[in-house]
Amino acid sequence: MLRSIRTTRPITAYLRRGKSSKSWTPEEATEVERVTQIALTHDLIQSATSSISTTVPWFLDNMPASYFRVTPPSVRTDHLKAISALKDTDMSLSVDIKSKLPEVDIFTTKDGSMCLNSFKFGGTITKAECTEERKAMEQSVQEIAQKVYDGELEYDGVDPAHCSPELVEEYVKKCSTSYLNNSVSRRFLKQMSLYRVVSGGEGVSVSIEDFNPSEYTNQNGDLPSGMSAEDNLVWIDTAVCNSLPQYALEYFSRQMKMNDLSVVRTHLDNVKDGETGNVTLLRMLVKQKDPSAPTPDWKRMKRNLKRQKWIDPKTAELMERETHLGVRRAEIITATASVLHPIMKKVNPIAFSKANIHSTLTNPANVPIAAEIADYFIEKFDPKTGRMSTEAMAEREAHLRSMVESSVVDRSAITLLHKMVDVVQHTLRTNLFLEDRYSLGLRLDPSLMHSEEATAERELPYGVVFCHGRRFNGYHVRFRDIARGGMRLVTPASPEQLALESGRHYDECYGLSFAQQMKNKDIPEGGSKCVCLIDTVGMSNSNKQFVMRKSVKAFSDSILDLIVKTDETNEKVVDYFDKPEVLYLGPDEQVIPDDINWIVERAAKRGLPTPSAFMSSKPRAGINHKEFGVTSEGVNVFVDVAVREVLKIDPTTTPFSVKLTGGTDGDVAGNEVKILFREYPDTVKVVGMCDHTGSLEDPDGLDREELLRLFHGSLPLDEFDVGRLGPEGALHKVDTDEGVKMRNTMHNRVKADVFIPAGGRPNTIDESNWRQFLDADGVPSSPLVVEGANLFITPTARQEMFDEAGILIVKDSSANKAGVICSSYEICAAMLLSEEEFLANKEDIVADVLVKLRQFAKVEAELLFREFENYPGALPHFSGLISDTINKATDAVSAELQKLPPSEVERLMPLVREHLPARMAEIGFERIDNMPPQYRLAAIASSLASKIVYAEGVNFVKSQPTENLSTIAMRYIEVEKEMEDLAGEIDESGMDEVTREKLKDLVKRGGVRTSLNIF
Repeated sequence: MLRSIRTTRPITAYLRRGKSSKSWTPEEATEVERVTQIALTHDLIQSATSSISTTVPWFLDNMPASYFRVTPPSVRTDHLKAISALKDTDMSLSVDIKSKLPEVDIFTTKDGSMCLNSFKFGGTITKAECTEERKAMEQSVQEIAQKVYDGELEYDGVDPAHCSPELVEEYVKKCSTSYLNNSVSRRFLKQMSLYRVVSGGEGVSVSIEDFNPSEYTNQNGDLPSGMSAEDNLVWIDTAVCNSLPQYALEYFSRQMKMNDLSVVRTHLDNVKDGETGNVTLLRMLVKQKDPSAPTPDWKRMKRNLKRQKWIDPKTAELMERETHLGVRRAEIITATASVLHPIMKKVNPIAFSKANIHSTLTNPANVPIAAEIADYFIEKFDPKTGRMSTEAMAEREAHLRSMVESSVVDRSAITLLHKMVDVVQHTLRTNLFLEDRYSLGLRLDPSLMHSEEATAERELPYGVVFCHGRRFNGYHVRFRDIARGGMRLVTPASPEQLALESGRHYDECYGLSFAQQMKNKDIPEGGSKCVCLIDTVGMSNSNKQFVMRKSVKAFSDSILDLIVKTDETNEKVVDYFDKPEVLYLGPDEQVIPDDINWIVERAAKRGLPTPSAFMSSKPRAGINHKEFGVTSEGVNVFVDVAVREVLKIDPTTTPFSVKLTGGTDGDVAGNEVKILFREYPDTVKVVGMCDHTGSLEDPDGLDREELLRLFHGSLPLDEFDVGRLGPEGALHKVDTDEGVKMRNTMHNRVKADVFIPAGGRPNTIDESNWRQFLDADGVPSSPLVVEGANLFITPTARQEMFDEAGILIVKDSSANKAGVICSSYEICAAMLLSEEEFLANKEDIVADVLVKLRQFAKVEAELLFREFENYPGALPHFSGLISDTINKATDAVSAELQKLPPSEVERLMPLVREHLPARMAEIGFERIDNMPPQYRLAAIASSLASKIVYAEGVNFVKSQPTENLSTIAMRYIEVEKEMEDLAGEIDESGMDEVTREKLKDLVKRGGVRTSLNIF
């Protein structure tokens, strides 16, 4: 920065020596620099003086009065300096907003030559602001609000309920002085009403109204600069909950540009909104740039403004480039591109890459036809016209396909446009017309996602939901009408990984959902899964977390859009599926407690019956899986039965060794270590573990107290005290290449009787590397594997490990099913008990749940090894067979139950009571009608089906024609009761005890089967 130099001598005096007229020649370089500095300083002073002499009068004449009213003198001086410098250098000012902006003011000069944007950082009310002037402002607002509240005044757009003294006082205290100073009373109260509409949520409220000159004229009847009654000015007010202010300003400004509107004045303020975060209030006074142009479609603009917070950047780009599309059509096109990627990748992964699909459908040459297809989507689901007839839809689709063939040359584009028609054809329900939706949700016919060949190879899901929102796409796949499964967040680190995950997005969700279906055989809910793919590439961790939380909210709320029945959804959602849908969520990877709480609260606000059942693992009224070790309790039962059956030992008396993947701070691995030491304190040795920090190994057994210290402290393995290792023990940390290698190979190298994968990446052992599990002599490092983690070993590897090495593997869908059963019981508790009842009885309820979990694990484990002993095949085959058989029986019984009169269904309700944990049933069974009717029927069906299969075996059910299953199942209950009565009569007979017990055992084992004449 140059400093001015005070001097009274003319500059030429420094360029002469004495009275000589010769040119001055410097003798040293430093003298040149000194004189040059003086000369440049003089020129700049002269130039700046000239500029300021013209800028200051212009500034005072052209800046609006509101600017001087709200801008302190010191800030005005800074503005003037900057403007003068810009005018002097003929530069334009461009502000890149990167910080949190609590307040923004925009002022336009009278001559229209400049728009000044004033950004104020900070935002809290300081002590200095609590002046008499502010107190007067507050009092004025409160007095007028009181009149509105009392009915003495009526203001359009102001809800009197929002003007109670308590609410007004609370709101005013959150507002900055400049905000109060900038607002006339009616507009302030209106903005407060907009705030109240969105407070505590994630929504956007918008008001558009004509400018009222009488509110702004001064005592002389003049309007502030920039305002003219002849300009047809319009106020646009928005309240955006929990959004970064810079984004709000950005996307609302984009709408002004797209609609060819000139912004006369803008104010942006942030108002705190409790734990939710903040509400950004943006007020824009606008006018048409061309007064002769048609009046903008304000209704459409209002709809677009409400969507701006939630639309994807690609949608915004398309909408801005093709302004005729509007939000709805642009969103339909970009959503379709996302749906198609997992489908078309299987056809040609290069031609139909994620980028190519999007660029093809948004190519200006193809946009007209893509827009026509989007129009068909809009027409199909327009609530004003109602459902289209099958004939009308077929005619419209044929016309569109004809247009594609006749108008498009590129074969890839033709294929994609035809598939876009397919998407519309297979959409059964959408939230497109809901006012406050957070993303675009489609309830799809699952056949869209599966070719005929693929459908023949794998089961078609019951339902698929797809959601497309800001920076995310989400699939929810379920295999039964009533279904439950976790929500998983996937956040790739690079654009390449994001594209890769997009291509396999649906298949990952399908695979996880199908695995859940195999686990859920013992409970009313079928299997489902949500996978939310989020674009957080290049973001800081704080921004990443912000976007992730937004994506969870948008995804879950859009699912609610498609399943809740309210006046709004009945009016605005055109339904081609015609069935109510019941589904439940649970947490999975990267979902946090705040997400769970928000989802439950949102479900309640949206009117979902029993909202607390919508999401499991709630922090208070839930059963925390890690705290109570629910999954590991089931895993260990399978370990116990397997050790007895495979190793032929009693684990309570004979020593055996175990290795695990997963750390002491993990859910399944940590709890399994605790349970192993609890159940087998004198016999078990944990000889190896690995986690993200390293690998622990000790053939003499890792120190129990030290492992339990890490578990109870939620500490990873690298915190292990190496002083407590045996002579051959080692801790390999991942801070060296060798440590990484040892960690990654621990599960293969360390010898143990049992291997329990209880953590680690899916497909760690596959068909290409499973032989590394064998030593040099071909002997497995463990003869028995019990899968506590999902998908650790691929199906092909499982089969080859059994066929070629004789390794017995208890599959994940059996071994770790206890977690899903626990979540199901949590859903039941939410239906039958109040939160207060649950919390008051939580200890007893959890204890009963754990008993049930062990029982379910034990009956399946025993059946699994019974089937394995009696029939050829590997354990995973029988695991899948048991699940398939129970699910097949459940479906058959469910179909029959739909036909029964209520009195007959009521007769079967004891099955539901028997299924419930004892304390839960004792307190809440009398409220069984709180369960949705479909859920009660599903509970009866699954309870009866699992009871039959576990008692009688797989072949008992598989040998029967499907059409006979329901009849046999219903008869089974009656005969089972007869056998119980017969066992009671045997007990009361005069036979000796040994004979009585033998007869009772025979009746129990074969009485029902014999009575039913099934062998």
